[in-house]
Amino acid sequence: MTGDPMTGDPATGDPTTGSGPVAILIGPPGAGKTTVGIELAARLGVSFTDTDTTIAEAAGKPVADIFIDDGEPAFRALEREAVALAIGQPGGVVGLGGGAVLDPGTQARLVGRPVVYLAASFPELAKRVGMDRPRPLLIGTNPRAQLKALLDQRLPIYQGLAWLTVNTDDRGPDELAVEIAEAIAASARPSR
Repeated sequence: MTGDPMTGDPATGDPTTGSGPVAILIGPPGAGKTTVGIELAARLGVSFTDTDTTIAEAAGKPVADIFIDDGEPAFRALEREAVALAIGQPGGVVGLGGGAVLDPGTQARLVGRPVVYLAASFPELAKRVGMDRPRPLLIGTNPRAQLKALLDQRLPIYQGLAWLTVNTDDRGPDELAVEIAEAIAASARPSR
C-alpha cells in the first residue's frame, strides 16, 4: 500500500484530492462501532453512517428480521450495496456491520482507506452483547461459542484491513473518539 490512507488517494497521498469517509470503523458485534462512530463524528463535525441502519431502512425491517425472513445471503447482498455506497461518499464516519468485511469485494474496497479496527477481548464482547439485543448470528443454543467462532474467523481480516487498531476494553466512547481523532489529525498533517 502506498500513499496515505487518510487522503482518499492512496496513489499520491495528496490531501487535496481526498475523497471517501474520514474513518471507517470495523470490528465484531459489541465492539462499539455505532457508539464510538457517533461520538467520533460529533467530535469531527461530520456525519455518521451505520450500514446496518441503512440496510434496515432500505428493507423496511430490522436486521435480525432480514436474517430470519430472507436469510443471511439476502442480508449480505444488501450489506454489500450499503457498504459500497457509504464508503463512496465524501467525508463522514462510517460504521460497518461486523460481518461486512467477510465479502472479498468489500475487502478490496477497504484497502488503502482509513479503516479503524475497534478491538475488544472475548470476555468484554460477551458481556457487551448479552442476550438482550438482536444479534442475528449469535442466536442459537450457545451464543458464547458462536461469538468465539465469529472472532476466530474474522480477527485476521479485521487486523489485515486496519490502518489503526484501538482496544476498546474498559474505555468509554469519548476516550476512544479522542484517540481516533488524534490519529486522523496526525495522519492528515503534511510530512516534512
